[in-house]
Amino acid sequence: MSGRRPKPTLPPEQLTIVWQSVSLLLDYPDEALVARTDLLHSASRGLPADIGGSIRTFLAHLGSTPLPELQADYVETFDTRRRCNLFLTYFAHGDTRKRGMALLRFKQTYLSAGFELDDAELPDHLCVVLEFAATGDQALGRDLMLDHRAGLELLRLSLRDMSSPWAPLLDAVTATLPPLRGDERDAVRRLAAEGPPEEEVGLAPFAAPQFSPGAATAAGSGSTLLPMPSFPGARA
Repeated sequence: MSGRRPKPTLPPEQLTIVWQSVSLLLDYPDEALVARTDLLHSASRGLPADIGGSIRTFLAHLGSTPLPELQADYVETFDTRRRCNLFLTYFAHGDTRKRGMALLRFKQTYLSAGFELDDAELPDHLCVVLEFAATGDQALGRDLMLDHRAGLELLRLSLRDMSSPWAPLLDAVTATLPPLRGDERDAVRRLAAEGPPEEEVGLAPFAAPQFSPGAATAAGSGSTLLPMPSFPGARA
């Protein structure tokens, strides 16, 4: 499928910076994220003006908003609104039986590139997907995003409609992807009108894992962890 898709318009090093930066900034905000503000701001300067500007717009909000207020807004935005869900398979499958197989495909994709997540992580969380695309396998990570392009677009539009400070981050991500095709635009319209499918079922082996805010790394013996972050100086 990836062979029939347009090639990325940004060089690999810029894709890494965009996806890694947004992976960090879309996670639950904490003191560690605040401490990385200067690094992320500096990294954004090497990006195209529109993408770097989108990232800096959020960084300005991060730097001017008290952390408890930002954390409360994050929970209100992403944990209580179905159309602001950060789990990509939810848009296509909701809580239906099909979602379990879709989650398994994500894990198999990571394994094929030599990476493994702890079972406490859901593999379709956008922060995890961006982390994999930035530091694991760019082509496979990009394909995962393109496979769920309609859900990404609905998330972007939903954040934009509510004037969310996180909306520019989705603008930055989608700017790294090809424009929506006709069938994808139709899918976005259907999702906007109907919302994700509803069918409360178990998702074994992914039943109700605790994707705790801020937990973007896997732990456990035998696992190759997705490194975070990847650009120079980030571990300082």
